[in-house]
Amino acid sequence: MAACFNGDVSLPPSPAPRRFSKHIRDNVHGDIYLDSLSLKFIDTEQFQRLRDLKQLGVTNLVYPGAVHSRFEHSLGVHWLAGVSIEKLKNYQGMELGIDNFDIQTVKLAGLLHDIGHGPFSHLFERQVIPRVASSSHWSHEQMSADMVEYMVDEHHIDIDPEKIKRVKGMILASSEIRLPRSSSEKSFLYDIVANGRNGVDVDKFDYIVRDSRACGLGCNFEFQRLLDTMQVLDDEICYRAKEYLTIHKLFVTRADLHRTVYTHPKVQAIELMVADALIEANNYLEISSHILNPSEYWKLDDTILKTIETSSSKELKEARELIMRLRRRNLYQFCNEYAVPKDELENFKKVTAQDIVCSQNNGGVTLKEEDVAVCNVKIDLTRGKHNPLESINFFKDYESKEKFKIPDGRISHLLPACYQDMIVRVYSKRPELVEVVSDAFENFQLKTYGIKAQVHSTPDKKKRRYNSCI
Repeated sequence: MAACFNGDVSLPPSPAPRRFSKHIRDNVHGDIYLDSLSLKFIDTEQFQRLRDLKQLGVTNLVYPGAVHSRFEHSLGVHWLAGVSIEKLKNYQGMELGIDNFDIQTVKLAGLLHDIGHGPFSHLFERQVIPRVASSSHWSHEQMSADMVEYMVDEHHIDIDPEKIKRVKGMILASSEIRLPRSSSEKSFLYDIVANGRNGVDVDKFDYIVRDSRACGLGCNFEFQRLLDTMQVLDDEICYRAKEYLTIHKLFVTRADLHRTVYTHPKVQAIELMVADALIEANNYLEISSHILNPSEYWKLDDTILKTIETSSSKELKEARELIMRLRRRNLYQFCNEYAVPKDELENFKKVTAQDIVCSQNNGGVTLKEEDVAVCNVKIDLTRGKHNPLESINFFKDYESKEKFKIPDGRISHLLPACYQDMIVRVYSKRPELVEVVSDAFENFQLKTYGIKAQVHSTPDKKKRRYNSCI
């Protein structure tokens, strides 16, 4: 099997007594070391809970090997964050003033950046929270920051308050709720774990390798080259100009994983069913109140479906039926999809179940909104419709102290002219309505664009499969 990683990324552990640290073997990065401060957080029930959160949610029901957890990913990001800051210290330590405070802060941010994820990871945040929470501003990054404070207080972890403040700032660096920084802070440190400037960070380095390997997919992106060639100029991490294609591969590989794994049509069918089950069970599970309180939130994990399945509560009947359908692989049926035409992307408005129902021709079975599910899938190279290389600064060689951007025309004429896809997918929640929903979806495309934008029509065999059930 091809894999993204071809060798260990290793540096000697930070200078601390070995009796206070642990040495473990990771299946991606090889030998990694955990220092005593990190172990204080790892040895809490809040962090150990990450063992019960699958990194890719329900993807393992389509890619059977994708059963790795947020726990191992967090250890991997912790290690790569440490490798990154140690390399910068070795290369430019005197110039940048990197000290042990900086090293520990960056490593802790890598370790704890995902502590705020909920059951089934992104599924919970994107499809459940918006339907149960009165506020739309909830994010796993903010919950991670809140959880860090809770863990310190709950377990009386002896740590400098300023260090915790900076850890939180690094976790939130790529989110919409960045914390204010003083002018004296080393801004380049915030580029390592969650890079809000351009998206090149060790979080992606780890999950791209780890997810590709777990799903049995190969990729040719090698993050080691970026770790070895990065340099800080004007308080920003920059990369050697000759590595521009390596960075482009990072974003292309990520987009490919989104298309073929993270938003696989059947993965999304399962996600829709799990989300519907959790919404049906919300009054019983009190999800909407748990998400506001770190002391309760950390108790939610992927075993939540077992709680629903084994409960004797009558109010969970609908949720249990959905879970039983999942067990029998009687999924919401994927009808079809189309990519929004490039010239329509600018004015695209999300398609809803109501749009599909209103496009049904008269006669036959009458569709209801609850019979249809729609997914609007945006896939880009992290910068929306823009070329991600536009936001990255490069340098010519290690003697150079000048940074610059590389214009599109000087990179390659083979690179894409458009950097974003918007895909509309439609599902029938009732198997016997596949043909009706498919026809309504095609009518919607004709009404909206004047053409059927899908690559091919829904196979007649799939439409006929459930006709006898009507």
